[in-house]
Amino acid sequence: MTAIPSFTGDANPYGGGDPYADYRTADFPFTQHVNLAARTLGAGVIAANDEFFAQRENLLMPEPAEFDPERFGHKGKIMDGWETRRRRGASAEHPWPTAEDHDWALVRLGAPGVIRGIVVDTAHFRGNYPQAVSVEGTSVAGFPSPEDLLGDDVKWTTLVPRTPVGGHAANGFAVSLEQCFTHLRVKQHPDGGIARLRVYGDVVPDPVWLSALGTFDVVALENGGRAEDASNLFYSPASNTIQPGRSRKMDDGWETRRRRDQGHDWIRYCLAAQSVIRAVEIDTAYLKGNSAGWASVSVRDGESGDWTEILPRTRLQPDTNHRFVLPAPAVGTHARVDIFPDGGISRLRLFGSLTESGSAALAARHQELGG
Repeated sequence: MTAIPSFTGDANPYGGGDPYADYRTADFPFTQHVNLAARTLGAGVIAANDEFFAQRENLLMPEPAEFDPERFGHKGKIMDGWETRRRRGASAEHPWPTAEDHDWALVRLGAPGVIRGIVVDTAHFRGNYPQAVSVEGTSVAGFPSPEDLLGDDVKWTTLVPRTPVGGHAANGFAVSLEQCFTHLRVKQHPDGGIARLRVYGDVVPDPVWLSALGTFDVVALENGGRAEDASNLFYSPASNTIQPGRSRKMDDGWETRRRRDQGHDWIRYCLAAQSVIRAVEIDTAYLKGNSAGWASVSVRDGESGDWTEILPRTRLQPDTNHRFVLPAPAVGTHARVDIFPDGGISRLRLFGSLTESGSAALAARHQELGG
């Protein structure tokens, strides 16, 4: 396994120009997974012990943190992140914070899931970032309040042990626990600021909820679907196509670079579990001069099954939601959308229900992961 790059120490003071010019980052292998802490999935920062300089909600903002060197408020420099006040010791003889002092924030994941990696981003916190961070996770059913989560009966599991981090850097941590989590507790030692938090992993849906729904979108991220691979990710990730809700702008979908050959582009998906698919929806919202010209959809049953086309190559219109009722239900565990010759789609929906075998497999996995 490739070692995860780590950063420590201060960044240089901001000297003008592009504030990201000296930003320290790396390609983390786990970022291919979905961000379980995305607001689009319903994640939230539900509590923090201190947010004196900058509010906790900034942690989950989808866009990169911004920096305006001239922006100050009545409390001081306004930072795009979560920033706490400077901790102090107990007396003039001991003015320093203790080794145990820390600030914390509670994060509700947008969907329960297995976490593959975490990024604690300290962008623009050059001399006011935490000395170290740690992250814990728990799985609590229902809708616990912050007081519930902080109760003595809640068991927290260490995902990232207390680890030194760097300022103005993307600090990445791989996680290898095969366990389902619903909430995180992020700690910064002893104080400071974090710009963004990203939590990458795989959604673990509740089989009881899906069973109650009956017919639902079997490829949706929130229901346990995922984008496994794609031919091209030049402009945007393939997982955008199975995000909740409608696309609201062009880069909220999947768009490929322009092809100069006779090939075509595609995305391959893993469904929530083995499913019976009855209808397909392909949306090209906000893709007007760059939508796919045609699309087809295929499914296969099992990792090595043959692909069966369930929607033949069909002409698509720009900025349009296309709906197709299948002439016969199709059973599968995986799906593929092929677009011709290139361009993009904003959303793919596959409406159906779990088979008896799929429902049993999903329930077994949910129980195995402690969901």
